[in-house]
Amino acid sequence: MLTKTAVVHAAAWKEMFDDFLRAWSERTGAPFVPFDAHDDYGRYVDGRPRLDGTRAFLRSRGIELPEGGPDDPPDTWTIHGLGNRKQALVLARLAQGRIEIYEGSVRYVRAARAAGLSTAVVSSSANTRQVLEAVGITDLFDTRIDGLVAEERGLAGKPAPDTFLAGAEALGAEPASAAVFEDALAGVEAGRAGGFAVVVGVDRVGQADELRRHGADVVVRDLSELLDEGQIEGEGQGT
Repeated sequence: MLTKTAVVHAAAWKEMFDDFLRAWSERTGAPFVPFDAHDDYGRYVDGRPRLDGTRAFLRSRGIELPEGGPDDPPDTWTIHGLGNRKQALVLARLAQGRIEIYEGSVRYVRAARAAGLSTAVVSSSANTRQVLEAVGITDLFDTRIDGLVAEERGLAGKPAPDTFLAGAEALGAEPASAAVFEDALAGVEAGRAGGFAVVVGVDRVGQADELRRHGADVVVRDLSELLDEGQIEGEGQGT
């Protein structure tokens, strides 16, 4: 939400799934219908842990694969194998160039910090620490609940509220006094399920209505819009 990595993830998901679906079509005779980097990405994988997103999309196509294990090679037709392939593609893309940030949204977080609010970054990605370090904003957060932490603690991924609740707990804040900021449908749904005081949906791809349907109280195109309206309040924020 603060960094422009969504396009990297969407491209990696598309390459991985299209390669698999093309091979699946050749093997089974099923028609090849490519992964839609907008609709399929937003509906099935955006904001979810990698393995959950893999399962959800394959299920939408009526495809069942064995789970496999974490060490499955990326060319293995298992849930873990496809997930590992997607991770490898993401890392390769991240290594190719500098990650950009959403300047307005980062400015909002800095203003929240200046106002004395505690902040947590809550992400399904296993690459969160590397991304934050790459763009130099690690210092903007008191705690980090990411895909690695979720796996270590056995936390259910979004749209379950577990990771957001863990973020609030780490800040010493009750959900009723904290806000969630999310650009993924699954993340907005998780914030609403967690009973947070305010769930702000950030519309980066023209899905404002869907963000509202999934539970967003407010939808903005960038968090800087909240600065313009003077909306910095509460004891804790999940982002």
